[in-house]
This record gives sequence, C-alpha cells and structure tokens, in this order.
Amino acid sequence: MSAPHPILRITRDILAIYWELARIIIPIALLARILTEIGAIHALAPYLSGFMGTFGLPPELAIAWLTALLVGIWAGVTVVFTMMPPGALTEADMTVFAVLILFAHALPVEQRIIQKAGPGIVASTLIRLAGGMIFALILHRIFEATGWLATPINPLWLPDGEPTGWLAFIIGLGKTLLSMFVILFVLTFAIEGLKYVGAMATVDRALSPFFRLVGIGREAASFTTIGMLLGVAFGGGLLIREARRGAIPPRQIFLSCVFMGLAHGIIEDTIVVVAAGADLVSVLFGRLVFAAVATALIGLSLAATSDTTFYRHLFRARPDATSP
Repeated sequence: MSAPHPILRITRDILAIYWELARIIIPIALLARILTEIGAIHALAPYLSGFMGTFGLPPELAIAWLTALLVGIWAGVTVVFTMMPPGALTEADMTVFAVLILFAHALPVEQRIIQKAGPGIVASTLIRLAGGMIFALILHRIFEATGWLATPINPLWLPDGEPTGWLAFIIGLGKTLLSMFVILFVLTFAIEGLKYVGAMATVDRALSPFFRLVGIGREAASFTTIGMLLGVAFGGGLLIREARRGAIPPRQIFLSCVFMGLAHGIIEDTIVVVAAGADLVSVLFGRLVFAAVATALIGLSLAATSDTTFYRHLFRARPDATSP
C-alpha cells in the first residue's frame, strides 16, 4: 500500500491535533462556565483575599485572580474593572496583578494540553503558579522600595458591556475554535513548507543561541517559539504530535513546556494587560528574562534528576503513536 500524499498526511495530522485540542477545550470551557455561573469563584474568593496582600494588592482582586486562573486573562481583567474603579489602582498594582495572571491563566484547559504533550500536570501547574508569584513578589518589592509606577492607571481599554449569557458564551467558544483551526492549519503547513525549502534550519540557527542558554535544544526550539508568541494551545498542540512521533526527547519536551508555561502568548496577552494599565517593560521584557532564567535553573536541576524520578514525578510515559 502506497504512502499517502504529503498534503493528505499533513492534513490528517492537523485534524488529529485539532480533535485532540477540541476534546480538551470544549468540556473544560463548559465546566469553567458552569462553575462561574453557580458562584464557585465568589465562594472561594474570601479565603484568598488576604493572600492578595502579599503582593500589595486589594483583597477585591482575589475574585479577578481566580477568574483568570479558571477562565482566562480577558475574563480576569474584565472582573478587575467590575470590582474596582480604575482610579483605585496604581500602575504598580496592575502590573503586579498582570504578572500573576500572565503566568497562570485558563489552567484547566492549558494544563490539560501540556499534560497531553507529556509533562506531569501537577509539576507543570506548580511551576507556573510559583513562577508568577515569585516574579510578582519581586516586582512588588521593587515598586514598594522605589515608588515606581505609583500613579493611578489610565487604561486604554475598559469592559464595554458585551453580552455575557450562554448564547454569547457559545458563540465566543465557536469563534475561538474556528480561529484555532485556521491558525493551526496555517502554522502546520508553514512549518512543513519552511522545512521543505530548508528555511526552518535557518530559523532554528537564529533562535538556538537564546534557547541554548535556556537549556532547550534545536529540536524543540521552533515549537517553543510558537507557544511563546501565540500561546500554549498552538505550541503545545504541535508538541503533542512531535511527542507521539518520538521526535523530541522527553526532557526537552518538559523544558519546552516549562518555558511556554512561564512565557506564552506574549503578543495578545501583553496587549491586553498593557491596555488595562500594566507596565510594558515589566510584563514583556521582565517576564521573558525571568522565564529564561527560571527555565535554565530548572534545566540544571533536571540534568541531575534520575530517569526514575523524572518519569515518576515530572513526566508521564511517552504517548504511543496509536493512542487516541
């Protein structure tokens, strides 16, 4: 039996990846919506209000933080401005809060995608949460000691009262899934095209010095870049395919997912929080530097970790190519 045409093979791979992502996103998005509707976030928020003070933030932001963790950045930022007037927050407040939700948001969906690529969900989730808290605390101490960014925020964007019912949710989810398919389709064919003409090797060579410092090898660099620029769903989705092919060593997959977890979606996510009043230098360049340093340190620790410990606590067994 002859091998399928390359275009058909790539299309089949895209559909398999998309189906994998849709099976994760749809039920978890519905569950997150239901938990929001029944008031689970509001019920938990009082227990975390005092925790916000660790970062110099008002207790009211606990609800916004939980919303971002469960649903996503857009929802979290929207809740900020429904809980508090813009003049009640300084640029330092918004920057620290932005860091917390940039590192860890939409965890049920994104962490399930990362888990499918191989890393253990507990370890990768804790790394994202801890990374955001550590960097947020560093920024809070700097702002507190220097008085930087002490002026009230002047957001470029405020919630505009768009419908928030179930119909709007379903329409929004449909648009998200459609745009994800289009982007995934274009990305996959673009990568294959670059490989065919040899341009991917040039891109990898250009990125390799940075990723080599972080500890990520050339074989995972391109997928890490996609995740860094566009988000976990795209970088992680492509990594799922490569993991099943056995094309990337498990430890490289783990480090790639660590870096993506700490610095992903830096285009859209950065625009959202900066428009809400956060400091661009802190949430973009500061975040990238912190993510690089943290990933490099984790990579050094990983090098000293035995295979037994790695596969028991950090990485599940490599998925079989025939698994659903």
